Amino acid sequence: MRHDPRVTQRTFVIAAGGTAGHVVPALAVADELRAEGHRVVVVGGDREEVRLVPEAGYELRRIDVQGLSRSNPLKAARAGGKAVRATAAARRILRELEPAAVMGGGGYVAGVVGAAAASLRIPLVLTEADSHLGISNRLLHGRARRVCLGFPIAGREEPTFLVTGRPVPPPCTDRAAARAHFGLGEEPAVLVFGGSLGARSLNEAAIAGLTDPAVAVLHASGRRDHADLVDRVTDPHPPGHYRLFDYLSPLSQALAASDLVVARSGGSIAEITAHGKPAILVPYPHAAADHQTANARWMEQQGAAIVIPDSELSAEKLRRTVDGLLADPARLRAMAEASAALARPDAAAAIAAEVLAAGGAG
Repeated sequence: MRHDPRVTQRTFVIAAGGTAGHVVPALAVADELRAEGHRVVVVGGDREEVRLVPEAGYELRRIDVQGLSRSNPLKAARAGGKAVRATAAARRILRELEPAAVMGGGGYVAGVVGAAAASLRIPLVLTEADSHLGISNRLLHGRARRVCLGFPIAGREEPTFLVTGRPVPPPCTDRAAARAHFGLGEEPAVLVFGGSLGARSLNEAAIAGLTDPAVAVLHASGRRDHADLVDRVTDPHPPGHYRLFDYLSPLSQALAASDLVVARSGGSIAEITAHGKPAILVPYPHAAADHQTANARWMEQQGAAIVIPDSELSAEKLRRTVDGLLADPARLRAMAEASAALARPDAAAAIAAEVLAAGGAG
């Protein structure tokens, strides 16, 4: 979308926080709204949004909120008390900003701000990145103008629900420049990542199993495990074959440079498909409603991925699977084509259009 000078600027609020997996897609929608000439304010908490939102050039209003514990009643009670106070804080922010519409972009903060918007009768659009509705969206979808889905979900149909795909930043298309950035030559490259914190089982299997010096490895371990892993890599920096990073941002350059991806299967699979990459997916086994397994199986059923359950992951199995794919270029190409076919490059624009329509600016 591009700004029409005849458009009257309106304010929109996007509520998103927690992991980069929630914040980055929300910012992709924010970019579309800003390109149309509108003001966007993000309401978040105290995690990845504190860094990512200002870096993207948006105002961040913070509220104090946390998720409800399913196992600790005391923690759940504390979180419930915080949610009540955070909802009141969100109402104050919304009254001040008077947004045309509010978008829930994921994370605990989206539920609180969405509830505040509904109570003030401000038009609400929700987004769901996974193959099942999260608790906030289950509670709020009846109050929303539209729920934009990353995946088709049985029983969730129009007019309330619309499959738009998950918004991601524009993919990197200059593979040569991306490979040069990482100091890669002609060797095949495998990208390994597990989110901003990382994935311990994936980290361990990769660092012990992906030892072939003829294959370059770009490994984003996450900040939690990086210090423990770096001493186990002989040379974690170019020109060594194993490049170890704590975090890669933007991820698009590493995706463009790689030939195969090894990852968890949260919302990041949208970025994998946007770059048309074949993948080995290891779902996080404790995700709510086991949605990462559903996400991964969806990609596998389309011929774009191989799924290894976390309980079956080992250095040896990962090495065999990676070696088998890299030794079969025809299969790798077919998987890449299947991955690209699953991409929804217009997801951010489609969601922005729903937000604009909800706010009377579409």
